[in-house]
Amino acid sequence: MTLIQDIYTNFSLLKTIPKAFWEQDAQSSRGFEIKKYRQGEIIHFDGDHCHSIEIIIYGQVVIERIDDAGNLMTITEFLPDDILGGNLLFSKNPHYPMMVTAKTDSTLLSIPKILVFDFCATNIEFLRVYLEYISDHSILLGDKIKHYVNRSIRESLIAYLKSEYKLQNNQTLQLRISKKSLADRIGVQRTSLSRELQKMKNEGLVDYDKTSISILDRRILL
Repeated sequence: MTLIQDIYTNFSLLKTIPKAFWEQDAQSSRGFEIKKYRQGEIIHFDGDHCHSIEIIIYGQVVIERIDDAGNLMTITEFLPDDILGGNLLFSKNPHYPMMVTAKTDSTLLSIPKILVFDFCATNIEFLRVYLEYISDHSILLGDKIKHYVNRSIRESLIAYLKSEYKLQNNQTLQLRISKKSLADRIGVQRTSLSRELQKMKNEGLVDYDKTSISILDRRILL
């Protein structure tokens, strides 16, 4: 339990658990488990049963889906202090709807359902942080899924350009992420993004190089 004691104060949900809990006999904390995954390792397959929440201690974890063409797309990513399974644990159908993969070497802390329920029933601050997290992230994840399902590549790309234009206030946008990361962000393959950018360049809408995208036609910002 030493590792858990060392890390719990630095994580939003864990630090709501009173220190007295960690000072009890190790039997009281039975069920907590540290899990480590290598880069590219599958954490949960589509359809896996969710029987615990998993707090990301280290690394990056992604939710992925395979489209109709067989391409693997990243829907969203989770970072340290994020929680896997929070919105599934107490569902009537607690199964992962998509594949969950370690994007980098990752360390997760697993807390079984029975302990999560006990904390929620006896610790108001734990309950508040838990409900706040799953509410906020359920909305974000739902929006991202709808974003990928309903938007074309061009619509997704233009939405990104509009967002960056508001941040940078310049029609020449410096790319703060790689084109591969941008493709992952909007849920397409790198080659599909490149083809769409080339089409937009041929139509006189944008120009681009390795580090920037220039908006040539301001109408796409409307």
